[in-house]
Amino acid sequence: MIDEKSKNGLFLSDDPKSVVSEAFRVLRTNLQFSSVDRPLKKVMVTSSVPQEGKSTVISNLALSLASAGNKVLLVDADMRRPNIYKIFLLENYKGLSNLLAEDLPIESVVIDTDIENLHIITSGPVPPNPAEMLGSQKMKKFLEEVSSRYDMVLIDSPPVNSVADASILSSLVDGVILVVEAGKTEREAAMVAVQQLKKVNARILGAILNKVKQQKGGGYYYYYYYYGEDGNRIKKKRR
Repeated sequence: MIDEKSKNGLFLSDDPKSVVSEAFRVLRTNLQFSSVDRPLKKVMVTSSVPQEGKSTVISNLALSLASAGNKVLLVDADMRRPNIYKIFLLENYKGLSNLLAEDLPIESVVIDTDIENLHIITSGPVPPNPAEMLGSQKMKKFLEEVSSRYDMVLIDSPPVNSVADASILSSLVDGVILVVEAGKTEREAAMVAVQQLKKVNARILGAILNKVKQQKGGGYYYYYYYYGEDGNRIKKKRR
């Protein structure tokens, strides 16, 4: 799935000169251009089905934004199958679920990483009612508060077609990126995901075609960005 040089999938820190890392820098630039006319502070990354690599994508996007001097908060809102804590080798005994279930200050669940400008909130223990928690007023207030403290808030959500969580979250953010796995994701599944997001008036920024085999020089996978204006059409962005 990932290059042997980056066992946790953090390409920008493990192999910053790779094709993968450059692709994420292009993605960062595309996001910055997409926010010229409309504010873009809270961005959700999701997929149509599980195991398409959305957590790896959002983690590297967070690294790319942080390396450019942006104060970034990465939030793992996938409280069903959390992965962010695994990628960054963190504890997950306290996180977003604790914040929403208890009366905790935001500072008590924010992890200051050793990566400059990058802060993380893990998912916390798996709750019995993730959708209800994510759709609560507490979640809305939390996102409003952190968006005033950080330059960019990135939210890893569950897949769109699996549970209602992503649709709920998409109404609380400024934009959504859909991750699609090359050669595996069914076209129909991706289309259903887009339609579901449009039903809740989500602002679809575009899609990332993930795990595309590199044509030259080896067998690792990289990410290639497709940007669609307002989610209407997906246009190939060439580098």
